[in-house]
Amino acid sequence: MIEILEMRDSEIDDLLKRVNYGHLGCSQDDVPYVVPIFFAYDKPVIYVYTTVGLKSKIIDQNPKVCLQLEEFAQTGGWKSVVIMGEAEKIVDRVEREKAVDAIRRSNPTLLPALAIKWSNDWMRKNVEVVYKIKIREVTGRFTAEVKIASAAARPNYSKPPQII
Repeated sequence: MIEILEMRDSEIDDLLKRVNYGHLGCSQDDVPYVVPIFFAYDKPVIYVYTTVGLKSKIIDQNPKVCLQLEEFAQTGGWKSVVIMGEAEKIVDRVEREKAVDAIRRSNPTLLPALAIKWSNDWMRKNVEVVYKIKIREVTGRFTAEVKIASAAARPNYSKPPQII
């Protein structure tokens, strides 16, 4: 039997430090929009690097966002964290560099994407946007296997119990 349990704050913090990929939800005119996204956790905020597009347009109009991340175990168990927060575009140069450094440390594979600048007219120009998400509410849950002994079970006395 599987039981779903609440994560402690320290377990949530640990998962946020280890997992740097999740799903970012935002909403425009009561229509939800969810996209996969890489992020960097730098307590007490989360940094998100993206390019100008639909999600940045939506976030600029409605900064209330939801970030969901999960981790699966080979045994079938899972951990999941849901963060409700408010996204703020980082425009200050010093703060933006701090955020980009955190993103690079969190996910070095993003390094080439951070440097891409499209110049051909037939491709859209990538305009970078960096947000910080101020966490307003966070919840975490995980599964645990619960072994239940039958009330009708009887001890096996074919061998005498060993006392150690």
